[in-house]
Amino acid sequence: MPIRFFVLVFLGLLWSQYSKAGEPVVFRDSSKLMQIGASLELYSDSSNKLTINDIIKQRFLPSGQEVPNLQISAFTNWAKFSIKNETDVNRLLLEVEYPTIDEITLYEALPGGGYKTVALGQLKPFKERPYNHQNYIFPLEIPKGETREFYFEVRAGEQAQLPVYLGVETTMNFKNTERNFIFGLYIGIILVMALYNLFIYISIRDTSYLYYVGYIICVGLTQASQQGYTFRFLWPNNTWFATHDTLLIPIFNGITAAIFIQSFLHTREKYKVGHTILTAVVVAYLLCLIPTFLDQHLIANMMTQMTAMSASLLAIFVGIKVSLKGFIPARYFLVAWGIFLTSVVVFVMRNFNVLPYNDFTYYALQVGSAAEVTLLSFALANKINIYRKEKEESQAMALLVSQENEQLVREQNIILEAKVQERTEELQTSNKELNKVLTNLKEAQTQLVESEKMASLGQLTAGIAHEINNPINFVTSNIKPLKLDFEDLKGLLKKYEELGPNGNIEEQLKEIDRYKQQIDIEYVHTEIDSLIKGIEDGANRTAEIVKGLRTFSRLDESDLKSVDIHEGINSTLVLLRNTMPKNVTVIQDFGELPKIECYAGKLNQVFLNIINNALNAIKMKPVQGDEKLTITTRLMENKQVSIGIRDTGIGMTDKVKERIFEPFFTTKDVGEGTGLGLSIVFSIIEKHQGKILVESTPGIGTEFIIYLPQNVPSTQSYMS
Repeated sequence: MPIRFFVLVFLGLLWSQYSKAGEPVVFRDSSKLMQIGASLELYSDSSNKLTINDIIKQRFLPSGQEVPNLQISAFTNWAKFSIKNETDVNRLLLEVEYPTIDEITLYEALPGGGYKTVALGQLKPFKERPYNHQNYIFPLEIPKGETREFYFEVRAGEQAQLPVYLGVETTMNFKNTERNFIFGLYIGIILVMALYNLFIYISIRDTSYLYYVGYIICVGLTQASQQGYTFRFLWPNNTWFATHDTLLIPIFNGITAAIFIQSFLHTREKYKVGHTILTAVVVAYLLCLIPTFLDQHLIANMMTQMTAMSASLLAIFVGIKVSLKGFIPARYFLVAWGIFLTSVVVFVMRNFNVLPYNDFTYYALQVGSAAEVTLLSFALANKINIYRKEKEESQAMALLVSQENEQLVREQNIILEAKVQERTEELQTSNKELNKVLTNLKEAQTQLVESEKMASLGQLTAGIAHEINNPINFVTSNIKPLKLDFEDLKGLLKKYEELGPNGNIEEQLKEIDRYKQQIDIEYVHTEIDSLIKGIEDGANRTAEIVKGLRTFSRLDESDLKSVDIHEGINSTLVLLRNTMPKNVTVIQDFGELPKIECYAGKLNQVFLNIINNALNAIKMKPVQGDEKLTITTRLMENKQVSIGIRDTGIGMTDKVKERIFEPFFTTKDVGEGTGLGLSIVFSIIEKHQGKILVESTPGIGTEFIIYLPQNVPSTQSYMS
């Protein structure tokens, strides 16, 4: 009994649904719009060949939905319905609020037989529409009390729905005006955000803002194409673009979104795997263009929707990964992207009739995308504060170092201003005090430079002592055996002196021979030669080191001299020989150079600083191999000399490279460096009217390239 009861109830509901679909739509109130989707009956023509005369013989099924969903289908869909007019208005309007349908034709059964047809769609120029509107609006002439039967023939290359409204012109215009006004607000937000971020890009030249402008424009165009505004206002006569823009624009929207996310989240530095994932998303979107241009709409739609769904989830995944690394802008992105995806879910659920077709679901995507671009614009604006903070931090060290000098100058200026105001008659005295302050500052500068010189020479002291100690030890060790050999020779000479006529000469000579054999006179001669040669070599080596030190220091050359650059480089290498690691090979690629005019001692100080820094950079490498120090000299065509010093050390980042010539800037630990070495190098090269360039790659090495003129201009003077 219960089973039979439920069967009867089910059949009753089914019959009521069929009977409702078969009944005409009764239009009674001209002040309201009617949504008549539930009264439609549907039929799918899988052959795509049936005509209206064939269709009237087919069996239609009730839609059962307020907004019938035709899904993504390659078939022709037909809708059947009847309208009975019980108002005093004879002219009604029928609107299909889904502007991306390729072809939609309305067939009206005439009382005398035959059909009146009105064909619209994106495959026809916009100017052929009876009403200047992006939606499909059909005028109906139904006298009061009469009933007319209608058929829709629909072909669409993408997801299609049939939100059908029935009403008079005033109510229809009111609804559409409201829709246009709200969409105008949305486009206004999009344009404001685009212009705002474009202005910021022009101001600070950060490409993140330019990528975001492109993304915002694509977001706005995507919504405009979905609402039919692009066909109406941008390309009303281009039917090919009208049927393809709902694919092309979302594809470029996805591409710009992926590129912007890479730039905004700094995935190249923060999360390289995520950067690769987003690059793959760009490639996937580009592949969607292939079926699009081949007019394979069904395949293109499926590929684009699958790519968009996957890309959305991957973007959330990458955003979470970057956020976990402590990158604050990633949190803005997750909130904005989450709001946008929520609106997309609402839009998709509406398309599949999970949610009703109403104002909330209609405007969800516009509200979500507007909120997203606004939040991301705020996040990008916050980057300006980040840039400002980084700049302030980078300047903090220089400000701290120069604070005392600036305070001193400021105090002196205050004192001078007070004295000028109070006692103009003591102006000369004040000037003398100011000159004294300037002299003190110059003396302080000179002391700093001399301190750096002493620090450099201090590093050489141990090496020079070791280098000189080796030959001296060799000389010292040869003196004792040489003394013993001389004692043997003196003993031999004494025996020769004892020869005399009073003794037995023959016996004495035999005694001398025995003594010679005892001391091995031939070995003594050989050993004396060897020991003297060793002493001579040690003396020569000591002289070479002293000469190298003298060549390096050039204490007797305070004026400009014409010198051989190669001598200075070689003397520097001699002094640094003891500090050079055993795994470092020095390559001297010297060209033919003339003597150049320079301050030789100062220039040798340049070589010492740069080569010593190169050796330190090599020592700091965590993994040591066969390292190289390459010194190259060349004569340039513009009568300049170039000296290149390249190492295979740890290299420098761009941020460090920009600051290496600043006074007191150092990457060494506290107490290990003054930060003045390269500042003095830069000053010396500048005084020679030359220039110095730096090329460096982290983990690969660094090269300093010095360019010097052959002759320093006579007006140039060098201050120590």
